[in-house]
Amino acid sequence: MRVQCVLCDQLSQLEDDSSLAKKLRNRPIHTYMCPSCHDRIKAKTEARLASGSFQLYSYNTQDDDF
Repeated sequence: MRVQCVLCDQLSQLEDDSSLAKKLRNRPIHTYMCPSCHDRIKAKTEARLASGSFQLYSYNTQDDDF
């Protein structure tokens, strides 16, 4: 299966029987990101978390006010 990275537009080849290929085929909302882009984003996110100025906000589905 041929896939294209959503960030750098690099074309890659996945095996048809791999779990990632099946996920991309069955759920079209999922997108493919090449390993180099994935590692780059992971490193930058870890650097932001280590800086201390990054604050993660979580979405609360239950309102405690009511």
